[in-house]
Amino acid sequence: MINVTKTYLPSLNEYNKYLKKIWQTSYVTNHGPMVVKLEKDLTDYFNIKHLRLVSNGTIGLELAIRSLNLKGNIITTPFSYIASSASIVWQNCKPIFADIDPSSLCISPKEVEKMIDKNTQAILAVHVFGNPCDVDALSKIAKKHNLKVIYDAAHAFGVSYRGRSVLSYGDISVLSFHATKIFHTVEGGAVVSNDPKIDKTVDHLRRFGHIGPYSYYNLGTNAKMSELHAAMGLAILPHFKNVVATRKKIVNKYDSILKNYSVIRITIDPEVKQNYSYYPIILSSQSQLKKVVKNLNTKDIFPRRYFYPSLNTLTFFKSNKCMVSEDISRRVLCLPLSYDLCDKDIEKITNTIIKSI
Repeated sequence: MINVTKTYLPSLNEYNKYLKKIWQTSYVTNHGPMVVKLEKDLTDYFNIKHLRLVSNGTIGLELAIRSLNLKGNIITTPFSYIASSASIVWQNCKPIFADIDPSSLCISPKEVEKMIDKNTQAILAVHVFGNPCDVDALSKIAKKHNLKVIYDAAHAFGVSYRGRSVLSYGDISVLSFHATKIFHTVEGGAVVSNDPKIDKTVDHLRRFGHIGPYSYYNLGTNAKMSELHAAMGLAILPHFKNVVATRKKIVNKYDSILKNYSVIRITIDPEVKQNYSYYPIILSSQSQLKKVVKNLNTKDIFPRRYFYPSLNTLTFFKSNKCMVSEDISRRVLCLPLSYDLCDKDIEKITNTIIKSI
């Protein structure tokens, strides 16, 4: 069976080295030494100012919204996993969907500006498939209208733009370290900011609002990462560059085979350093996509329709039309991509697609 992704795992010996230290101290949670070390290592790795580990990326988005004290409308993309919009709703704000750019699949700055009104307080944009948003244009819009910018960077671990980590843009960026991600802690995430006040607020909010054993900064929640999860991240981080290099070769292999056929790839700015986290293709129609999926499934190959359906079409969001997102969501398919996908598997996948289109 070939799935859309496969969790990268370090050797048991590597992971056990960290587990032995945990067993020696009996320190398993509440901001222990593993969490402290992983926070420092990631801050140094990305050359950023502030990073706080949390229990998952979705709660990280909620903490981002709360730390900025947002109350009104937040403009976001309909082309994303539901967590990006659900986090807005759970924080009693209203998601306002702006359509996407058909080339990058990220939120369109022009469409964002159209949706701004007196109730708009922020933009929550997503670096879709690790492809950065137009951060320069969004920054200009935010400054013009006095808005906050949150980036859902769930797919963007290790991505840089113009030699700078994509996490350094905006007011806050949020990472997901779920097991399906290119870097993971099994479950987990991180909240990144440039502002020490925001960082301090996130730190308090993620641990019930405590500022001491008997005092509280504000009403917080339990968003702590455990030591066992942080240990997984510490064991994987030294391998990250090699994992990316391996995935790059797989992407290049896919490209070399599919370039002469009627599948569309997303546009990536030449100043972006990719992490090769996903391999999305856009087919000519939904019926063609379904045919491709059916034929792949018969060979025990399981791609995934990231992202379908377009979030603005879900009844509980009661939103406006977003024609580009709705169209793309019906035609986009992510092909299997993992660190150990071999040439034989790639040829099997691509040959099936070619025969299906």
